[in-house]
Amino acid sequence: MPPWLKKTIWIAVLVVVLVITYFVLSAFLPRWWAQRMGGLASASMGRGVLWGLLFGTLCTFTPLVMFWFAWRMRRRRKVRWLAITVAVLGLVAAIPNLLTLTVVLGGGSGAHAGERIMDVDAPGFRGASLVGAIAGAVLFAVVVALNVMYRRRGREVDELRTERLAEGPTDPV
Repeated sequence: MPPWLKKTIWIAVLVVVLVITYFVLSAFLPRWWAQRMGGLASASMGRGVLWGLLFGTLCTFTPLVMFWFAWRMRRRRKVRWLAITVAVLGLVAAIPNLLTLTVVLGGGSGAHAGERIMDVDAPGFRGASLVGAIAGAVLFAVVVALNVMYRRRGREVDELRTERLAEGPTDPV
């Protein structure tokens, strides 16, 4: 068998496996996630809102910080592996928000079942998760803005010190 034919067969098999996996997971994951959140909230509006805020905030802020950290480290050759690891961990930290998104935006039967489960067992979770995600993104923006201002101030102080040293000693009188 020629090498191109072997490669084509492997690619076709991989595509079929990926499509089957997608359909299985799209039916399973939204239901599973809704049941987990329903178990945490125990049909309580207050618990649903609190868990939604917690997941929304932490699972937005944490991945954004990790992606930012990985982005800042990407040019250093010695720690490039660390940047890739941090980026992958950022994706893992975002999984709860992505699962909630599959329930909210999904069009399949699994997503509709997940919506019904969350309506009954985790009321308020979806909306609070959105509010928490917005809060996490705003918190991240504030952290980045403060970091940029701090670094800029440090550079300005260094420049002023360099200028002062270049002028030489000053007369204290």
